[in-house]
Amino acid sequence: MYKKWFLILVVNLSGIIVFSQVTPADTSLNKADKSIIDTSLDYSDIIFDDLEKFLDSILSPRSYILSAFSIQKGYFNYKSKTEVFLEPTRKVAVTPFFGYYDKSGLGITGIASFVNDQRKFKFYQLAISPSYDYLEDKNLATGISYTRYFTQDSLPFYTSPLQNEVYSYFTYRKWWFKPMVGVSYGWGSRSDYEDREEYITSLQLRRSGFTRINTKESVSDFSVFTSVRHDFYWLDVFTYNDHIRVTPQLTFTSGSQKFGFNQSSNTYATLLRSGANILYNTENVYLDNKLYFQPLALTFYLKTEYSIGKFYVQPQLILDYYFPASEKQFTGLLSVSGGFIF
Repeated sequence: MYKKWFLILVVNLSGIIVFSQVTPADTSLNKADKSIIDTSLDYSDIIFDDLEKFLDSILSPRSYILSAFSIQKGYFNYKSKTEVFLEPTRKVAVTPFFGYYDKSGLGITGIASFVNDQRKFKFYQLAISPSYDYLEDKNLATGISYTRYFTQDSLPFYTSPLQNEVYSYFTYRKWWFKPMVGVSYGWGSRSDYEDREEYITSLQLRRSGFTRINTKESVSDFSVFTSVRHDFYWLDVFTYNDHIRVTPQLTFTSGSQKFGFNQSSNTYATLLRSGANILYNTENVYLDNKLYFQPLALTFYLKTEYSIGKFYVQPQLILDYYFPASEKQFTGLLSVSGGFIF
């Protein structure tokens, strides 16, 4: 398929310097060549129509297996021996990932999370996610997933007591700016809440100086994500069958945050299926036991990708403004992912 579109692009783009990778030695046309050009046609429209068809082709439903890993440096809230509050500490996290996605839309994903703690990488969480995505319509995509989190006991840093999460999204792919709306609802058990009650109290103290623990409250959180993005592509940049993609994306996150979601990974599968990215990174997480809906974060993502054959690598810059924090509201995160698609 890549060969077909590559040949179409070469034929249409030859002699147009702005799109060519290598300037030909002689771009002039002789009189015989000029006679074959139909001046009534808009060749620029043909060029972009072919490019659009190529982009549609790589979004077409197909079955594949994905193996990947992500390396990023993010914040973890550790116990402090000298202060009441938890101390945010920046640690390197490694996230291996494995998933199978069927062309019918059904998929299954497994994500393990490790953190560099005391000079070694320590496993702390496993997430299993069955999912379904409707991808038959090239103009839109929608889907739903359920995630079950399995978290290690007695960790020295805070993890959310939410063990279950349902996430659904809708994105429209026809416009130049692609809008996306996502909704996430997470819930957990009272026993996990009680295990983390000291951590939760410390995080709530950051915001108001005091807190009240309601033992009858439900262990749940709700968030809404809205975003816009655009994909810029360059085909056959260094060799045949490779491409570069650059995607700026702006995401606004709102909702309740009594416990914080288990948003610890940022995977290629999320980008491939929905174009969504709901990870937000902040030094100061403030938990709030009030039930009102409130702004949480405004995040700018600059996603880049280089792909050749079945291999890809994705450096990503994340700039996050976290509304609930009273200080250090702005943070940055650099993440690098890589993997193979079979």
